[in-house]
Amino acid sequence: MPAIITVPARFDDILLRFQRPHVLQSSHWAALKAPMWSGQQVVWGDEASPEAAASILTRSLGRLPVKIQYIPKGPIVRSDIAAWEKLLPELEQHARRSRALFIKIDPDVDAESELGRALTALLQERGWVFSADQIQFRNTVLSDLSAGEEALLAGMKQKTRYNIRLAGRRGVTVAPSDDFDAFYDLYAETSARDGFLIRPRAYYLRVMSRLQSNGLGQLLLARDAEGLTAGLFLFRFGPTAWYFYGASSNRGRRNMPAYLLQWEAMRWAMANGCTVYDWWGAPDELAESDPMWGVYRFKEGFGGRFTRWIGAWDYAPNRTLYRAYTQAMPKVLDVMRRRHRSPKSP
Repeated sequence: MPAIITVPARFDDILLRFQRPHVLQSSHWAALKAPMWSGQQVVWGDEASPEAAASILTRSLGRLPVKIQYIPKGPIVRSDIAAWEKLLPELEQHARRSRALFIKIDPDVDAESELGRALTALLQERGWVFSADQIQFRNTVLSDLSAGEEALLAGMKQKTRYNIRLAGRRGVTVAPSDDFDAFYDLYAETSARDGFLIRPRAYYLRVMSRLQSNGLGQLLLARDAEGLTAGLFLFRFGPTAWYFYGASSNRGRRNMPAYLLQWEAMRWAMANGCTVYDWWGAPDELAESDPMWGVYRFKEGFGGRFTRWIGAWDYAPNRTLYRAYTQAMPKVLDVMRRRHRSPKSP
């Protein structure tokens, strides 16, 4: 049986005993998702050398007597299929005991690795379903920061190195900041230009202020002679830094601020002990027709490695209700997206 950890800092300390824990499994992320989601942090095995850990988020579906559960970017498990063979029945039992419609997992396990192939087969064998609702990006680009600055620069595409230096020559500077409002204004401008949805200002300010004040995040802003031109917010936990939010102005783009900004973000991550830079998002398929192809080419220029995780998987104790949910929810979400779609720039 797992141990329930009620002291947030204690749970985070346990997570840091794993090789590559995810920030979305931390107690801070669970707190940020409240009150819409209630969190429970559990650990399997000895706390000094844990076998697995999970931050399980639970929410109700409106006024319906139905709840769903999600383990964002988890659970965190020792890299051993035997550990997964022990853990999955525990998660299935947890879903049944708590009367959840389903429980969703999406651990960072490389789909092309031996463990990834074995885990995918095990999930299918046990009746888990590859989820139609992939909440997080399934694919990403990873940069190995342990190589050091010279090796990282040497591994970049020539155009990327050139644009980093060009930004510096044209007077672009990058510095840490706590001006979250300025970043949000830039983020909203980017959203209107590029046509993607964003959350309300209060949400981002809450996330950034909490993580930065606890040493788990950093806002970096790029400026040129005319003012603010680009920004990004990094998440950090254990050996990994994640590029979660990025924004750029409609002006000053010819000065290539995004290139210098990303390079300085990588340098900041290295200076703070990180060995992995997760670019957080890559195309579903490596094809020019994919909407994320342009973003991917930008990230790829920094020399990172395309990585495909096993993705999100659902376990439903009642498959009939689960099928009804999966058929209805896409229609509901489509209506909500049309109702709240951000206006595009004129």
